[in-house]
Amino acid sequence: MPSATQPAIVWFRDDLRLSDQPALSAAIETGAPVLCIYVFDEESDGLRPLGGASRWWLHHSLSALADSLARIGGRLDILRGAAGPLVTSLAKAANAQSVVWTRRYGGAEIAVDRQAKADLAEAGIGVRSFNGQLLHEPWDVQTKAGEFFRVYSPFWRAACARPAPAAPLPAPSRIIGAPWPGNAPARVSLDDLALLPTKPDWAGGLRETWRPGEAGAQERLSDFLKQRAHRYAAMRDRPDQPGTSALSPHLRFGEISPRQILHATRHAEASGAVPGRDAEKFIAEIGWREFAYHLLFHAPDLRRLNFQKKFDAMPWREPEEKEIDAWRHGRTGYPIVDAGMRELWTTGVMHNRVRMITASFLVKDLLVDWRLGEEWFWDTLCDADPANNPASWQWVAGSGADAAPYFRVFNPVLQGKKFDPDGAYVRKFVPELRNLPDTWIHEPWTAPTEALRKAGVTLGENYSFPIVDHARARDRALAALASTKTDMA
Repeated sequence: MPSATQPAIVWFRDDLRLSDQPALSAAIETGAPVLCIYVFDEESDGLRPLGGASRWWLHHSLSALADSLARIGGRLDILRGAAGPLVTSLAKAANAQSVVWTRRYGGAEIAVDRQAKADLAEAGIGVRSFNGQLLHEPWDVQTKAGEFFRVYSPFWRAACARPAPAAPLPAPSRIIGAPWPGNAPARVSLDDLALLPTKPDWAGGLRETWRPGEAGAQERLSDFLKQRAHRYAAMRDRPDQPGTSALSPHLRFGEISPRQILHATRHAEASGAVPGRDAEKFIAEIGWREFAYHLLFHAPDLRRLNFQKKFDAMPWREPEEKEIDAWRHGRTGYPIVDAGMRELWTTGVMHNRVRMITASFLVKDLLVDWRLGEEWFWDTLCDADPANNPASWQWVAGSGADAAPYFRVFNPVLQGKKFDPDGAYVRKFVPELRNLPDTWIHEPWTAPTEALRKAGVTLGENYSFPIVDHARARDRALAALASTKTDMA
């Protein structure tokens, strides 16, 4: 039986919060002193290094977590290297009674955790893992045949038919911190991780937009439920309006749990603050995240391999570098696409509707392999999620989990007119078009010469001509997509 002086180790990963933290709560309940650690691991096989924007967020999220732990008597210790051996070495050095963590669902992450669990068990150290990141475990939501779901709608119906998740756990008010063992692996400082950009420092827009950390996440949720959730169903697709929750980066790093979001939303619905239709629509977006993790668990190579194998025959183009550069930096000549790509570069996020538009433009209009776009988003999104990012790109490409993706090609002009009708979103992120009348804001190449002159727009100089004709590109994409069906015949 472990002694009261043997510490419990909490291994933080993508769960950087104190409230609704089952692993942390379990460690504290032992009554033992607690070691709270984070391991920055870019060495274990198969783990995907974070992109630049995510690294920026992680720095500030870890700083916020360290401050929160310090306020209640704890301490966050940071290690760097292959996580499994480091955690095992620390547990042995500390004569730990147990190590606890929140489960992860990627193939490489599961492999690391399984090996760590085996090594710790061999050393006689207890191990417990907890679900702190999903409403339902991926293996708990199955078809009647006992298989995993490949289409979102039946998946979410089955998930909603399960017993409701338990109420979120409160944050601890006190932690008994354990001393760092003298013969343990060396700790590093947060600055030692070099997560922040310096030369150049491109993070100014991120600093202006975001407040990483658990407090920032709770503030975002509260503000959303009070100010915008009551019109979510109608406004969620409008990038020109503040209609979304902006919680995705906080969810990505586990600064807030889906269980907290679900219960807060249901409470707001029950109080009459949020209409049922809006609450259901918002919770369904949490459902899409659940589905993405369901897919990742059952298809660990989601970011590399087509979910639908027939798309292996897709005749992707080898794009010119200037085309890719134009897409990445918002110079395609299609204002809604350019606004989205510039929003991404400036703020580290992009409105979800515009993510679909910009992704469709790359994959369908330019006929470029979706993996190139997924890699760019992975590097530039603060909320670059290992499940959501590839699942969403595959959904747009048509290679993912979807019943009828074949004919889906977004028209960037019509999408702009429908979801940014007054051009406010375009004017914010494509300022060279700010003086162009609404009539032509989404297709400036059709504007009369005099209108362009008055607006100060010179196509081909301070704003691009379209780099591709959408109508022809659509026909090309449909023909290419049709060929995948022919090759499967």
